[in-house]
Order: sequence, then C-alpha cells, then structure tokens
Amino acid sequence: MQDLDTGGVKPLKRVMLKISGEALMGPQGYGLHPPTVERIAKEVQSVHEMGVEICMVIGGGNIFRGLQGSAQGMERTTADYMGMLATVMNALAMQGAMESLGIHTRVISAIPMDQVCEPYIRRRAVRHLEKKRVVIFAAGTGNPYFTTDTAATLRASEMSCGAIFKGTKVDGVYDKDPEKHSDAVRYETITYDEVLQKHLKVMDASAIALARENGLPIIVFSLDAPGGFRSILAGTGTCTRVEG
Repeated sequence: MQDLDTGGVKPLKRVMLKISGEALMGPQGYGLHPPTVERIAKEVQSVHEMGVEICMVIGGGNIFRGLQGSAQGMERTTADYMGMLATVMNALAMQGAMESLGIHTRVISAIPMDQVCEPYIRRRAVRHLEKKRVVIFAAGTGNPYFTTDTAATLRASEMSCGAIFKGTKVDGVYDKDPEKHSDAVRYETITYDEVLQKHLKVMDASAIALARENGLPIIVFSLDAPGGFRSILAGTGTCTRVEG
C-alpha cells in the first residue's frame, strides 16, 4: 500500500471520515439530495483509490435529530433511537452511491436489522477493511444519549484508525465563526484541551475526551472543497489538526 503523508505526520493507511447528516441535504435544506450524496461518494472514491482503508460515520440531522425532538417534548430515549434510524437511512443512501461507483461498501449497524445491513461485529468490520471495502457504521453506538461524534471516535478507536477526518463547511477550526466574522483566524493545530476550554464546535466533549484518551488526531477540513479529502491525505490540503 502507498504511504500517505499528512503534513509531516506518520502515514495514514486507515481513517475514519465523519460527516453530518446535514452535509447530504445539499441546497434543498432537508432530507437527501442525490447529487450531493454522489459528490461526497466521489470524494471518498478518490481517497479509496489511493489505497486508504476508509470507515465512515454519517449523522442523521437531515432527517431527524434526537435532541431537537426531546426539546419539543418527546421522550429523550425514543427521540435518540429515531435519530439512530435516520443515520441508517443516510448510510444506505451513501452505500448505494458508493457501489454505483464500483466500490464495495458495507453498512454495519449498532442496532440489528439484518434485512438491510450487517450487525456490528468488530472482527468482521476489520476484515471488511482489510479487503478494501468501505465500511459505514450506522445507528451510532446503539445507545441513547450518545452522539454520532462519539460513535465515530469509538469506532475509529476500535478499528485502529490513524485519524478522524471531520468534514465540515469550512476548512478548519476558527477562533470564531468565519461566516459571521471576517477577522476569524484558523488554527493550524490545536490541543484537545484547548478545544474543550474554548468551547470550539469541533465535536462534542465526550468525543474529544475519548480521542484524547486514545491519542487519536482529529483533522477538520472542508467537505465542500473539491478534492479536499484527498489533498489533505496527500499533504497539500488546508485543515486544522486537533491533537496533544
């Protein structure tokens, strides 16, 4: 396998890509936008062609968000399970887009639903990756009160990924919202503790703490920039690295 350089750090051969459900909405503002799903699948394809083993976790906020349901009076546990089911729908959509590009893809759910996807078995998931299949982990951790950020960090740790790539609308972590403040400054690198102390919206606190405990770098980049995912793995892209 080709060694990959990410800006002077050790080569990455297996990575976790975490994207929000909202990333699949495209310009329509809700649900799934097939051209956007296809575009993201092609971004993943470009990295897969480099020989990188890829895991994915996709949120469900474009369909249903548990916290919002809870805030509107729905019982929290039920709302969270509904959110988990939304992530399965997104994972299946991405699987379809990936396989239309000729990439073997497996959806593995933390909630068993054998007719549409595989149950989570760690050794089986590792074997899929070793066979160069893209693995999409769905249904979060299978437990309420945990976000897909935490699920991505947990699965990345279990799969021995070299880093988590967090795809967002901006090209890294800024000291304030760059869409609202023209003087916002992007961090090249930042520590886990600084993210927590400054309340920067990278991932939720549980995910950051878990990444810190396992020494798992988080690389924040723009999923909207064409070729952004591949360029960072090639050592030329713009991003913020969370570590240390």
